[in-house]
Amino acid sequence: MEGWSGERVPVFGWESVMVNAERGMRNAEQQGGIDPRTIALIRVALAIAIGDEAKARDRMIAARAATVPDQWIDEILLQSFLNVGYPLALMAFGVWRTVAGPVKEPGEPIAHGLWEDWTRRGAATCGAVYGRTFHKLMQNLKGLHPALEALVLVDAYGKVIGRPGLDLRRRELCTLAAVATLTTPKQLHAHLRGALNTGSTKEDVDAVLAIVEQDLAPDRALKVWEIWADVRGRNL
Repeated sequence: MEGWSGERVPVFGWESVMVNAERGMRNAEQQGGIDPRTIALIRVALAIAIGDEAKARDRMIAARAATVPDQWIDEILLQSFLNVGYPLALMAFGVWRTVAGPVKEPGEPIAHGLWEDWTRRGAATCGAVYGRTFHKLMQNLKGLHPALEALVLVDAYGKVIGRPGLDLRRRELCTLAAVATLTTPKQLHAHLRGALNTGSTKEDVDAVLAIVEQDLAPDRALKVWEIWADVRGRNL
């Protein structure tokens, strides 16, 4: 199997998978290098991705209790449009407004005259996530449809992911958590690498996947750990 950016994704055996899973559970218990506010934010992103309105509400309330800034949650909800689609993101925004009330800090405006800035920022942000596979990604996108390169660089990474208000490391960990709930192994492979490219350690990713596993069926969790076993074992 090939990753989204063109790399091959082999399937690992049960023993390797379980070693990483057990390591992840230990790191989650210890929180590894991930602070409690980031963990709370990841749990919110997960609840949105699985479409559980009750969990989303409970985790948003818990995140505020953990002093997660409202703006961080706003930003995660905005990027949820990219990660899991409009229906789930709109559901989450409806829940969030009942929890947090009206928007207090709208953040950067979306003004169409800024498209050149978005293009530059999008290329820099996407390049940071994909690292040395960035150019291969661009080639793959062009091959799928000519419009995709601009949609990914300008709209996804320029307008949304590159926004101020939340750092790229936390954004990518939340993206990783959301993508892990989907049956999209190529994208999961890419964002496992992306988490490492944006400053997270392998132990951080272990901890995130142990959190994600709590919201997944066992067979789905195993597939996630299989893909991570491959990525974790490489020299990136």
